[in-house]
Amino acid sequence: MATRRDFLRVAGGLTAGTTLMGTMGTALAADAAAAAEGSGGAVTEHKLPELPYAYDALEPHIDAKTMELHHDKHHAAYVKGLNEAETALAKARAANDFAAIQALSKKAAFHGGGHALHSLFWKIMAPAGKGGGGEPAGELADRIKRDFGSFAAFKGQFSAAAAAVEGSGWALLTYRPEDDRLLVLQVENHQKLSPWNASPVLCLDVWEHAYYLKYQNKRADYVEAWWNVVNWAQVQKNTEVLQRPRV
Repeated sequence: MATRRDFLRVAGGLTAGTTLMGTMGTALAADAAAAAEGSGGAVTEHKLPELPYAYDALEPHIDAKTMELHHDKHHAAYVKGLNEAETALAKARAANDFAAIQALSKKAAFHGGGHALHSLFWKIMAPAGKGGGGEPAGELADRIKRDFGSFAAFKGQFSAAAAAVEGSGWALLTYRPEDDRLLVLQVENHQKLSPWNASPVLCLDVWEHAYYLKYQNKRADYVEAWWNVVNWAQVQKNTEVLQRPRV
């Protein structure tokens, strides 16, 4: 079964020997002495990852101003919210006061999902003609044909899923290791509707902040344009990270 750790390995670029969140954020060392004295435990300081390209690198498909606001404001807000939620949870543990546990758990899940998905989102895009666009090749192309019938059928399902997300959310291509299959799923907000036994290898943000400056309410036009910047080589790498060793 894919786990939260599998998801973080893909989103943060973790290697098998890494224990925390890689490029998704730098981990603070555990303070064993404080823990022994009854503190709430060690807390990770999550940090905003840098974009792997310039703000205008994905134009004309995704405009520079949208990229700047999306990364520097929206993603940064999820990082801030996640840090606040996890710090508050540690304080609650230290005080043995869990009256706000439901609200804090929801905040951690929402902002944690936003941070993880955005960290993956930046990585699976590249400038058109410089790694972005076209169709997948090699093993990934074979897997898509096996699991969806054809690339065209996969693209049609994924585009429809993205366009039909209710309110704000994401479309995902996920890998399910228990039967070695790729699946298309939807997410509402950052954390609702997707099962834990499938980990994202490709994601498309369909919150309005991802496209409204350029496309207004024409989400389907944004989805169609986005295919021109998909970094299929990175999607293949993401899938490889999650594959079970073959006997």
